[in-house]
Order: sequence, then structure tokens, then C-alpha cells
Amino acid sequence: MKLRVGYDLVYECPQPTPMILMLNTHYSHVDDVIVPDWLVVDPPVPVSRYHDAFGNLCSRLVAPAGRLALSTRALLEVPGEMEVPEADGTQHPVEALPDPCLQFLLGSRYCETDLLSNDAWNMFGNTPPGRPRVQAICDFVHKHIKFDYMCARPTRTAHQAFQEGVGVCRDYAHLAVALCRALNIPARYCTGYISDVNLPPPYAAQDFCAWFQAYLGGSWQNFDPRNNAPRTGRVLMAYGRDAADVALTNTFGPNLLTKFAVICAPE
Repeated sequence: MKLRVGYDLVYECPQPTPMILMLNTHYSHVDDVIVPDWLVVDPPVPVSRYHDAFGNLCSRLVAPAGRLALSTRALLEVPGEMEVPEADGTQHPVEALPDPCLQFLLGSRYCETDLLSNDAWNMFGNTPPGRPRVQAICDFVHKHIKFDYMCARPTRTAHQAFQEGVGVCRDYAHLAVALCRALNIPARYCTGYISDVNLPPPYAAQDFCAWFQAYLGGSWQNFDPRNNAPRTGRVLMAYGRDAADVALTNTFGPNLLTKFAVICAPE
């Protein structure tokens, strides 16, 4: 299936403003690319690129005073069927984990494993380890948090989402990540596109989405506590310890986002 992804973002900056952008598809999709997602900047300004500590592609620029538009369109070839679980969902003992996984067992800015450890073991300590345990966490988070855009808060942590029972997709992901880590399951926060292909209408306006990956059976496997159901056309942009590592834009000065539109649809 050919999937078109992209966005149109417009900022108003009262003064020249440095920015870091994480708005490209992840390098793991390199074999899927038909048309690459070149960043278009209007007005044109110099852009440099680098890879962060997780391998995510980042762009640097200085927005001029006034209006700055960022956009891209990419075309990918992705599976046209719903996702299916990977064959091996085994949980690894901590001592057998690869070294790069260990950082994804630790608490982070939005995922306070220390505050959630007792609750995690009380609720899920008797579930079968591995994929059944991760799925039990997703089932709980999906039911526990009420999705409400009007209650979005950029500073809400996993523990606060657990207490408040409301949030948006990043809150679902943060809570599930923190619970997994508290149970010695490496988990990392993901952001990207998710299409509505193979789902019945009505469709909500497209948005960037958050989910997470757990390390099971020797690989990083997708879990989505917000939707808690297989999807078609999931496209990763970046991953990290939590949302602090994968902000779509970091701006170092005052600004106003005046347009936000996301495209994720079959060609």
C-alpha cells in the first residue's frame, strides 16, 4: 500500500529564533521510501542536520522574525494489512538484556518508575511475563485514561496520568512505558504517523501520534495503549526515553504555532 505522509506547520516568531526539528521519518523506513520527506522551509533559511543519541534525524535552523512555514510530503510503501504480533514475545531477564536496552529500564523525565513500582507489581506481578504482561498493561491504560484533547497538558507525567485518569496519546504511552519499566521490561516512547486505513468512519482529523515499543523476544515490538487494537500504516518518526527526547520542535525563544495540519492517507 502506498501511504502519503506529511505536515504543514506555521510559526510566528517576534525575533530570530533557533529551532531543533524532529520531523522526518525514521531511518528504519529507508527501504519503504518512494518519495523522501524533504523538509521545505518558507522563507528559505540554512538548515543543518545531525543524528541524536538515539539515531533520530534532527534539523537545525534559525527562524527569522515573522512567519515561518515548515512542510513536507513523503510517499512510503507499507503493508496494507493490519498489524500482527511478532512470533516471539518472550521477556528477557535483566541480566540477559543487550547493553543498549538498559537505559530503557530507568526512570526518566515523564516516566517515574519509582512512584509507580509498587502499583505496577501489585496490579501485574501475577500476570504471565512477556507479551501477556505488556498487553495487560495496555488493556489497563486504555481503560484507565479517558482521551480528551481539552485536558492535554505538556507537563503531565506518567504518575500524574495514573492519578488523574485523563490525557492524550502521549499520556497513554508514558504510563504504559513507566509500568513496563517498573516490571523490568525495557520500553521506549515512539512518535509518528498512524493511518485510519481499514477502520470504519467517522475519521478524526489527522495528528501525530504516540505509542511505545517493548523489548521482547530479541526485538523492539510495537504496543499502542491509546488505540489498543491493530492498525494499518504505522510510520515511526523518532523514539526516545519519553516525549522530552522526541519533541517535534524545540524552539529557543518566543513563538506562536498558527497552523498545524498532518497528512497520513493512502495514495
